Amino acid sequence: LPSGINPEIRFEDVSFQYEEGDVVLENINLLIPPGKVIALVGPTGVGKTTLANLIPRFYDVCAGSIKIDGHDIRDLSIKSIRQNISIVLQDVFLFHGTVRENILFGRENASDEEVKQAARVANAYDFIVDLPEGFDTMIGERGVKLSGGQRQRIAIARAVLKDAPILILDEATSSVDTETELLIQQSLERLMVGKTVIVIAHRLSTIRNADQIVVLDGNRIIEQGSHEQLIASNGLYKRLVGIQSKAGVI
Repeated sequence: LPSGINPEIRFEDVSFQYEEGDVVLENINLLIPPGKVIALVGPTGVGKTTLANLIPRFYDVCAGSIKIDGHDIRDLSIKSIRQNISIVLQDVFLFHGTVRENILFGRENASDEEVKQAARVANAYDFIVDLPEGFDTMIGERGVKLSGGQRQRIAIARAVLKDAPILILDEATSSVDTETELLIQQSLERLMVGKTVIVIAHRLSTIRNADQIVVLDGNRIIEQGSHEQLIASNGLYKRLVGIQSKAGVI
């Protein structure tokens, strides 16, 4: 797979099950155009994360195919696929080392200035330079010495530095305060520019401007469209928005 492409991703009749008889996804057909933002929404347990995890081949499909720019991903090396993908999850993985080393995990040969610029884009620079040793501060196993919002922004800085053309975001920020959530959302928006993006959406207010919202239920795609189109269609998406609005999430 050529490095640095802005790819199209296509799911063709994809089905997946972790165990025999436990169908998680069934007959998924989905086109993710180059440079577009696609949001996956739906109730808990409908396969949103599983669908995203099939793209970097954390699992292989049980039926059908996933193609990146026309190449069946099973015909590509895992290394070539994953070097073109950045993933930012709610449960951030950081290792025992310095802030700098954790950011450099995105691209090991980056310069010191590139690391600092990635931190600025991720709204992480200010809190990093306030740490006892700045970028050379040891952050502990899984970043235990940092807050949840700080860990998230370091993970975003890592993705900024890697600058892969495909971006997968599990963008739940419900565990952080409102001010930190705003900083994270701003940094994610900068990170998404010019990339093919798959967002696993929890707070529906964060994905109103997605190019396409894909609604899953019962292991299938049941609705697709813009926020306005899905509200007008009066289906599951509109009900989910209403539930979050009443709960004060939106």
